[in-house]
Amino acid sequence: MTALTKLLAKTKLPSRVTSVLRTILPPPGITQVWNFSVFGSKRTTVFGGVPDSLYHTTSLMTENLFGAEDGRLQPIAADVHDRNSVAQACAGAHSAVNAVSLYVEHGAETFRSVHVEAAERVAGEARRAGVHLLVHVSGIGADPMSRSSYIRSRGEGEQAVRNVFPGAIILRPAVMFGPDDNFLTTLLALLRRLPVYPMFGRGRTRLQPAFVEDVAEAIVRCIQGAEPDKTIFECAGPDVYTYAELLETIAAEAGVRPVLAPMPFSLWHLLGFLGELLPSSPITRNQVELMEIDTVASTELPGCHDLGISPRSIIPVLQSMLRNPG
Repeated sequence: MTALTKLLAKTKLPSRVTSVLRTILPPPGITQVWNFSVFGSKRTTVFGGVPDSLYHTTSLMTENLFGAEDGRLQPIAADVHDRNSVAQACAGAHSAVNAVSLYVEHGAETFRSVHVEAAERVAGEARRAGVHLLVHVSGIGADPMSRSSYIRSRGEGEQAVRNVFPGAIILRPAVMFGPDDNFLTTLLALLRRLPVYPMFGRGRTRLQPAFVEDVAEAIVRCIQGAEPDKTIFECAGPDVYTYAELLETIAAEAGVRPVLAPMPFSLWHLLGFLGELLPSSPITRNQVELMEIDTVASTELPGCHDLGISPRSIIPVLQSMLRNPG
């Protein structure tokens, strides 16, 4: 039994709630709201993105997660750009989680409109609705002074949330990994396929990958008030890697030995720009910008251990993925 399963059992929460949180944590763009009526009479509203296939099968997912007769998970469509829609989603909720994010700008969907304006809207409507606790999911490295529009919007979003909901909890995860993710799965596939693997720069950027279920558990514990006096958490895994070390670790577990070739960031920025012109971007400029900075949890801020969570390493998850492909 995992720590999260034990936690949920103590609070009479169905452990399968974690599956939903894990699904929405790396949000790919469509806004969906999940209403969890699982804290007895206390309801939690979770704003997150879900893929098209899940968006159109929410009833089936509800049945699979909680059973056909269980109404504790109520998926509803909502638009974080529409104040009335957000207000309706927040109405009657005890707590709320905002995990909406954007990785590629398209038309009116900009980093500012999603990470700043929509975040402020969710926080404002949550406060007006009398929501007791708000968890705003941001990211390690968020900086309102950054030259990167993506990173800057994350930092400005945190400030906007705090301005309208002063007691909001800011949860900053490191880059997240898990089965069927877009991080570890992609790296593994490319390392297996490419005899020469182009690295970001010289591979010296430091990362501290976090298991997505640990981040989901951190959100649950924040909602439960595990550390009521702390309002910023940086959640990361137990191991810090340089990008090159991470690639070497994954390659060794997979039994492959590609050549890791340094590639200048200037070229990556060009590829990111070209990638954003495609319908499904293989690489974006904001991803390149994120790889130019270290995303390691601060030793001066609380994190997983302060919430009673022992973060899991990337290696056991990777080994499980290799044993159970597909």
